[in-house]
Amino acid sequence: MSIPDPDTAVRLTRRRRAPDEARKEALVSARRLLLESGPDAITLKAVGDEIGVTHANLIHHFGSAAGLQSALMESMVRDLIQALDAAVAHLRSDAGAPRALVDQVFDAFDEGGAGRLAAWIVMSGDLELLEPVRGAVHDLVEAIYQKFQAEGEQARHRITAAVLFIALSAFGDAVIGPPLRDMLGRDQDSARRMVARLLPTFLY
Repeated sequence: MSIPDPDTAVRLTRRRRAPDEARKEALVSARRLLLESGPDAITLKAVGDEIGVTHANLIHHFGSAAGLQSALMESMVRDLIQALDAAVAHLRSDAGAPRALVDQVFDAFDEGGAGRLAAWIVMSGDLELLEPVRGAVHDLVEAIYQKFQAEGEQARHRITAAVLFIALSAFGDAVIGPPLRDMLGRDQDSARRMVARLLPTFLY
């Protein structure tokens, strides 16, 4: 009995698909590789093998591995903006305590890998990729400003400090939270509780 050639098995999994569908599948695969193994795992071969398309097909869509990585960054930035926008909408429609706000921002950085994305962008040095997030961050500041009925520029200064505090904490928790909590014997919710307890010192 002959042993199947792995390359043959890969070719047999290939199927025709619309260009948009192939591009979306490639980005989903690339995101999974990023979250599981880091940016070095995002290669045209790895993505092509996983979704069953040729190297030439991915070159056609993205130009190069760097092009694929750039497209993934842009896609994840859009997701982060949507998550922050959702936090703003929740904040404006819900009368929740500071913990609700903390959960929204932590979720924005944790779900979908936005925290790791931010670390990847910073390490790559291409900070311009984060520029589209600016508007979402400003909207978050404005929503907190309106919700807590703050008045004057001094209050706005406190709120920007609060957003910085929450975002930095959420980013750190998303990137290194699990192993650090394990080292310290803290539960999964501990960082969120800590930030929620300290947040009123900024807002009131």
